[in-house]
Amino acid sequence: MTAPLGPRRVLLVRLSAIGDVIHTMPVACAVRERFPETKLAWVVEARAGAVLRGHEAIDELIELPRGFLKSPREVWGLRHQLRAFGPDVAIDVQSLSKSALVAWISGAPLRIGFARPVGRELSPWCNNLRVRPTATHVVDQYLELLGPLGIRQPTVRFQVPETATERETADRLVRQMGLDGGYAILNAGAGWPSKRWPADRFAAVARYLGQSWHLPSLVLWAGTEERGWAEQIVAGSEGHAKLAPPTSLRELAALARQARLFVGCDTGPLHLAAAVGTPCVGLFGPWPAERNGPYGPNHIAIQKMRFEGPTRKRRTAPPIYMNAIDVASVCEACDKLLERDFIQAA
Repeated sequence: MTAPLGPRRVLLVRLSAIGDVIHTMPVACAVRERFPETKLAWVVEARAGAVLRGHEAIDELIELPRGFLKSPREVWGLRHQLRAFGPDVAIDVQSLSKSALVAWISGAPLRIGFARPVGRELSPWCNNLRVRPTATHVVDQYLELLGPLGIRQPTVRFQVPETATERETADRLVRQMGLDGGYAILNAGAGWPSKRWPADRFAAVARYLGQSWHLPSLVLWAGTEERGWAEQIVAGSEGHAKLAPPTSLRELAALARQARLFVGCDTGPLHLAAAVGTPCVGLFGPWPAERNGPYGPNHIAIQKMRFEGPTRKRRTAPPIYMNAIDVASVCEACDKLLERDFIQAA
């Protein structure tokens, strides 16, 4: 069967953050599936780009330093690289000024982005085809940007890349820590204080999983501050949790693939675990769980209080929104996912 005709070259622009970049992976997969001969490039900031290296849907990954727009040299070099790629279509998934400017300097004659209010700042001016999303979840909203290319309601695939080295590293760590019989992953970190759940409550979840399910927990962390929280969780777990060594995002994904459960706040590692198929319990406060929760039916998002306001205010929301989530509700969600896993395995 002849593949449907499509654009010769497509540029995706989603610069950050890690969770949002993961949520954009299905867009790349859908383009690749519908137009297998199309060349696809993705512009991303380097920190988030780590999860995209080697992705089977991407022909060219263009990684930029954070704050690249402040450097005329970086912008000029980017323009040269994008013009050499020569996209027919640029898809501005982020739809902010900086991402829209990347799409614009690429020279793509068709630049697709979101209409206001999802498209913000200068993006509605820079993009010449604007989509007004109707879906609820952000993954489905991103996929609506492909409607002008004739791609509607594609199968959602993330296809998170994994190397043999990353898989072997995860295998070795699991054996060394005595987790061969199965484990849960706990991750207390979050990009904003307003998204964090107290460490003592994570410790209580670890105790519950160990006592009720004989399931040890592996506590992940990144950076000095998060390590402190992780150590508090391990100390309060009564021996049911173990502190993970330093791990990269890619190693975290490899560990998540083997885990029976992931419990974490609204942050990149949660969405990475969901993308590799690990059953997830996501904890949500200021950001709406129905829009930003772990994608798909195999996960549970818990949110007890609603916040109304712009992103800037969500970032500085008081801790009451996360503190409203009680330990019992999280343990109940863990029970549901583990019981379902047990039934499916049987």
